[in-house]
Amino acid sequence: MNATQRLHDLGQSLWLDNITRDMLDDGTLERYVREFSVTGLTSNPTIFEHALGKSRAYDAAIREGVAAGLEGEELFFSLALDDLCRAADLFLPVHRRTSGVDGFVSLEVSPLLAYDTGATTRAAEQLFARAGRPNLHIKIPGTAEGLPAIEEATFAGVPVNVTLLFSREQYLAAADAWLCGVERRIAAGLDPDVRSVASLFISRWDVAVAERVPSELKNRLGIAIGRRTYAAARELHASPRWQRAMNAGARPQRVLWASTGTKDPEASDVLYVEAFASPYTVDTVPEKTLLAFADHGTVGDPLPIDGGDAEDVLLRFAEAGIDVDALAEQLQREGAQAFVKSWNALLASLAEKASASGVRS
Repeated sequence: MNATQRLHDLGQSLWLDNITRDMLDDGTLERYVREFSVTGLTSNPTIFEHALGKSRAYDAAIREGVAAGLEGEELFFSLALDDLCRAADLFLPVHRRTSGVDGFVSLEVSPLLAYDTGATTRAAEQLFARAGRPNLHIKIPGTAEGLPAIEEATFAGVPVNVTLLFSREQYLAAADAWLCGVERRIAAGLDPDVRSVASLFISRWDVAVAERVPSELKNRLGIAIGRRTYAAARELHASPRWQRAMNAGARPQRVLWASTGTKDPEASDVLYVEAFASPYTVDTVPEKTLLAFADHGTVGDPLPIDGGDAEDVLLRFAEAGIDVDALAEQLQREGAQAFVKSWNALLASLAEKASASGVRS
């Protein structure tokens, strides 16, 4: 039994943080499901930028889209939904077998909308309706402006993957927004079972402080933040507020560990996957990390539900001059900016391919 199967048996979902039309066409994704217990996937603008820029698999679809009058974001979402609907169909048996817990794929709204509540809400509802798949998460950033959109999309019955979370406080704000949407559905007599995940980004913490802390603290900040957040999630799920919602038919919003590829070449390439083994959570991993973990990863004790040594470790970072609250806000801003940059590069690449197709809209 390989490590990915042992992680699955522990109760954690392993999702691939990647999608390309090539891996759908050549059976790679299906093989990962079969051999590595992959039960879902996530995508983002950077992933699609790389997929479209490095493959000719989209050329025919781009020509067809241009001939139909599509351009820019509309052309992109047409291509992305084709890929993600195929992946969603592949994971649909998992989704059904787990009664809607697992088997999701994720599509992000335009990152240009990260600070526009109304436009984000409308885009989330429209994309989910266009896909017509129950196991599609719409990714909405957990920015201050994104929080009302998370609530409104949840109230509308749209499964949400809250992205760009970097701290316990950002997680709790996002969880509150989602739960408010669920509670409004209960009050309105609607089905409160609207699935969601809250994505906490890990490795970017350690990249941000790598040159500012002593060697004994290297690659420890992301894990400490994750442990602190996991403890908060477990406390929330034990609260009377959450238990009232669950009694009415709601199901928990799962914590998703994101950005779990190791960035430090001197550290273990499976550092974060091993550190965040925990039941009823999701770990979304880059393809390289998935293959490494399947090859030589180990599954030890699960995350401590009380956060373990997280607060002691975070105190040491504070003593080293790291303000984690300020850094969390900085990382969220930078994350949103990075997705905008990738989005613009993606649309530029797509426009170039559309122009080269020789078809006039």
